[in-house]
This record gives sequence, C-alpha cells and structure tokens, in this order.
Amino acid sequence: MLGLRLRECILSHILSSPSKAAFSPLRRLLSATAAPVFPNPISFAVEDYLVGTCGLTRPQAPKASKKLSHLKSPTNPDNVLAFLAGLGLSGADAAAIVAKDPQFLCASVDKTLSPVVAGLTRLGLSSPEIGRLVSVVHKQCRYRSIISKMQYYLPLFGSCHNFLRALQRSSYSYLLSSDLDKLVKPNVAFLRECGLGACDIAKLCIREPRILAINPERVRAMAACAERLGVRRGSGMFRLALQAVAFLSEEKIAAKLDYLKNTFRWSDAQVSIAVRKYPNLLGKSKESLKRRSEFLVSKVGVEPVYIAHRPTLLSYSMEGRLRPRYYVIKFLKENGLLDGDLSFFTAVKMTEKVFMEKLISPHKEAAPHLAEDYATACKGEVPTNFIFRWTRNRL
Repeated sequence: MLGLRLRECILSHILSSPSKAAFSPLRRLLSATAAPVFPNPISFAVEDYLVGTCGLTRPQAPKASKKLSHLKSPTNPDNVLAFLAGLGLSGADAAAIVAKDPQFLCASVDKTLSPVVAGLTRLGLSSPEIGRLVSVVHKQCRYRSIISKMQYYLPLFGSCHNFLRALQRSSYSYLLSSDLDKLVKPNVAFLRECGLGACDIAKLCIREPRILAINPERVRAMAACAERLGVRRGSGMFRLALQAVAFLSEEKIAAKLDYLKNTFRWSDAQVSIAVRKYPNLLGKSKESLKRRSEFLVSKVGVEPVYIAHRPTLLSYSMEGRLRPRYYVIKFLKENGLLDGDLSFFTAVKMTEKVFMEKLISPHKEAAPHLAEDYATACKGEVPTNFIFRWTRNRL
C-alpha cells in the first residue's frame, strides 16, 4: 500500500505541474517505480482508477471502463497520463481525452505516442501545437499515419493554427480519417481547376472541412450549383458561393431564393444580383432576413432594389451596427449637423474607428451625449432615452 500511495502522489504531481523541467525527473522516477504494484490482478479497479486518477466523473467511468476491461494494472495508463502531462496538457485535458477515447490509455508511449510526437516535431509543430492536436484528434494520434497526413495538410492550410481550426469545426475529424489519394487530393486538384488558390482552399475548408473528404463527384456538383447561381469559376466570389451551397439540396436552395424574393420584394433578376454579389445570403436564417427587411425597408426606407445591389447591408449586425448608426445619421440630419449627402450604406460600411472620427467626435459640443448614447445603442438598448436628451440639449 505504501508503494501505491507513493505512485499516486508522483502521478498527481505530474498531472498538476505545468513545468516540463519538473516533468522529466518525475517521469524517470515513475519509470523506475514501474514494477507492477498489484500482484493480484483482481485488485486493480478500473472504474476507481478512471475517477481517482484520470479525473472522470462517476457517471462517465462505467462507459469508459467497458473498453478497458482487459487492463490488469495501471502501469501503461500511468505512462500515458505522464506523457500527456509532458505535452503540457492539464488534468482536465487528459480527462476529456480519456472520456472520449478510453483506449488512448492503452497506447504504447514508446512504440506509438513518442514516435508520433517526434514525427510531428520534425514537421515543425511546437509542443503546445502538438498538445492541442492531441486534444482535438486523440484517436488519430494513436496511429503513425497521422504524420504523413499532417505533412500534406500543413502546406495546404498554411499553418497548424488554420488546420486546427478546420479540425475543431469537424465533429468526426473528417480530414485526418479520410483517404488522401482517393478523396482529398482529387478534390484539392478540382478546386484548383476552379481557380481557388491554397489560401482560398484553406478558408473554404476551415468553414466546411467535409468538402475535402467527400466523393469528388459531389464537389463537382456543388461547383455546378454555384455556377447556376451566376457565380463563375475563377471569380472572387466563387469560394463563397461554394461555401454557401455546400451540402444544401437543390430544393433548399430554391426555397431560400423564393423566400428572399418574397421578403425583400425582389424580382428574379434582383435576387440573382444579390446572391451573386453576396452568396452568404443563402446561409442566413429566415428570422434574420425578415428582421433586416422590416428594419431597412420599413423603418429606414431603403428601396429593395438598392439592397439587391448592395446585399452586404444584410451581413451587418442589427444591434451592433445597423440600428445604432441609423439613429446617429437620423439625429445628425434632423439637427443640421451632417455635412453633405452621406448615404446610410456608406455610414454602415465605415469601420468603428472611422465612424467615431467622422460622425461622433466632431459633434462633442453640439451633442455632448452622442458618444455615450451611441455606445448604449450598440449594446442593443432602445435609444428613446438618448433621443430625448439630445432634444433637450438642443433646446
């Protein structure tokens, strides 16, 4: 029992220590004491180990233990946990990995995990990047094939950061579990034929990582659908069009086009112009589109045809930009403080810094509460109060 307590104390210190300098001697000590602590196999309770040492909750432990019923001692799991701590992963990180992939505790540190880390290091990944990769795609890190796949993906995505972003959007790690030669490489070659460069492909796949891992014929069908919307291959909008139609059926696209026409009172030609200029319209929810239509057309008085030719108006936040800036422009015009004929669209497109410099700061004396009230409106609060104060100050 003394040996067991000593071992648990050492392992607990390793998992809680962020210092790699402290990790090395502790790991050597752990290895030196790696002789079986449980001479009787029956004495190793897997569920208790998962809870007490790995940090799983009691409800998580029974499900995980079913995949570890063959374990007779904690020796290999201890080594794996120490290995994860050496990558800079916390106890909570390790618990999350074990809960999702209990068999990670069965991986050989010397034969599998260490060679994988060595291979990833040779590709230029830092220890924190490797730690994040293991956290996201722990199962694939149990196979050395991940090294060759990372060797292909890193130049394509431009950085490990970009690749990790794509992996985190994919619940099933499509990119690392898919066949490079049969799926990924043919899809990349086709996207390049469509005029997309590596940067465009990376941006597309960060948003839609599955697009590289599906049958190439489906990707060709998506490209054809984007072209039918009026977005030609090689244009700057083609990537966004592909992203917009990816995994949408023809029926859903047709229904969304009809909804856009009815909501904004657009003709077929106008809806075509809007989608061609801003393909992401197809991804907007009906509620979002309805609210913007009611505000822009009914409240602001913007003509539907004007919106069709400037569809990016529909990309801005209602609470954070459209509504607050509308009230500022309205107030400035009504009080004769606006020089020239500034359009609402121009005001909306301005960066926050430029908007403040051009339309808020110059009126500190005439409207001392303007900046404060604009900030309040940007938080989504109804601007009735500051309109009242402006009127009072003016009087």
